[in-house]
Amino acid sequence: MTHVLNEDSGTATADGYVVKVPVRWSDMDVYQHINHARMVTLLEEARIPWLFLDGRPTASLRDGCLVADLHVRYQAQLRHSEGPIEVTMYVQRLRAVDFTVGYEVRPAGADPESKPAVVASTQLVAFDVGAQRVARLTPEQKDYLDRFRRADDTSATPR
Repeated sequence: MTHVLNEDSGTATADGYVVKVPVRWSDMDVYQHINHARMVTLLEEARIPWLFLDGRPTASLRDGCLVADLHVRYQAQLRHSEGPIEVTMYVQRLRAVDFTVGYEVRPAGADPESKPAVVASTQLVAFDVGAQRVARLTPEQKDYLDRFRRADDTSATPR
């Protein structure tokens, strides 16, 4: 199956890669804030234009990339009316076969320096589906990811 992903909805900044992700009415729970499972999906949707679009050195990872670890910490509520949420992503850790993405999630229009409502991290592992084993990141993939590494954040957990 051929995948075609080519619509870039994000922006590279000094802090990372920023994507605005629409919040659907169904993303809310009975307490009228974004449900945890839906937040995990919104984080995934934010990663797509940063990592998997055609032309990105990391685009081939869409055919073999596994989530090995995920942490989500809520510091404030996010509601449907505060969308689209703004997700800033950056690389916390980069190794031979995996990397950890850090996330800061803020409501629409929030100051990028303000405290995020949600901080999260996802450890992603390059994977060869045919061989059923981990795969090494290519030098081009590592160079691309390294551009988004924060010098002050080398941990694998949210700050």
